[in-house]
Amino acid sequence: MHHETELNIFTVKSIIHTLLAFVCMCLGMGSSWAQSAIDYPNKPIRIVAPSAAGGGFDLVARVLGSKLSEQMGQQFVVENRSGGGTLAGTQVIAKAPADGYHLIVGGLSNMALNAGLYKNPGYDPLTDFIPLRIVVSHSYTLVGRKDLPFNTMKDMLTYAKAHPGQLNFGTSGSGTGQFILASLIKGMGNVDIQLVPYKGAQPVYMDLLGGRMDLFFDNTTTTRTYLESNQLKALAVSSRQRAPDAPQIPTLIETGTLELEMETWFGLFAPAKTPQAVVEKLRAEIDKAMLSPDIRKKLQQGSGRIIQMNNVETDAMMKAELQKWPKLLKSVGIVQE
Repeated sequence: MHHETELNIFTVKSIIHTLLAFVCMCLGMGSSWAQSAIDYPNKPIRIVAPSAAGGGFDLVARVLGSKLSEQMGQQFVVENRSGGGTLAGTQVIAKAPADGYHLIVGGLSNMALNAGLYKNPGYDPLTDFIPLRIVVSHSYTLVGRKDLPFNTMKDMLTYAKAHPGQLNFGTSGSGTGQFILASLIKGMGNVDIQLVPYKGAQPVYMDLLGGRMDLFFDNTTTTRTYLESNQLKALAVSSRQRAPDAPQIPTLIETGTLELEMETWFGLFAPAKTPQAVVEKLRAEIDKAMLSPDIRKKLQQGSGRIIQMNNVETDAMMKAELQKWPKLLKSVGIVQE
């Protein structure tokens, strides 16, 4: 009996010691986790731009990366990872350690359109990533060669219906905003137009200026040079509001032809399991960077729209974009690869 009581006392003591050790371990983990957030960053941070150098992904990576390096005292290293549209670079960060040292520029293309373009993109934008901040959006402008026999979106669609298969529409390859918008005009406008794939925007402009191509829906910033020099004509912009540096060009919705708006937006994203303290630190630093008029100007490039949203608004926008685009792409016959 005495031996049994001693055994019970020993067992209770063991349980208490185990519980105390567990509590100490948890406290230690908590303090080390908090400490890691305080120490962050203590080594260079990688930002992947899932595209070649140049263009919106690269611009956002370099402009924000440079400012965050200056603010946080650690180098933000931009890595261009193109391939499979924006798939390759985005897949890399979806599988990267969630420690705050691996970030990606997320945009309309890799965080919304890919879900409608590919059966298996290799990541889920909502569950594999945390949006830190979406910072800027850019519209597209529909431009045409100067001697086209129409000057408005409405007249273009009328002409296309009267001349099936005769209008040529340049695109910069499957999955790009240029391709998506041309496909949407063809499908939603119910017109027979020829979509001609190119390997980039510059060859399309060569053919537009040479009279070998009729129309091109390109990034508004890129179209500006050709419009200001009066080499091409503009029919519409894709955004909900008119572009600030070309208020004379109507939006697609204002033309009364298509109930369509599309802006290519960009921001910084982290892998989903990144510690909350690190996420909040990065958000605060991005907010601080976005107070700089110079940073805003660089991101706008004349025609961009600076975006300022809180966490709830950002999450709502992400969900809305993912509900909208895959459905719309399917409705106009774009088949998933």
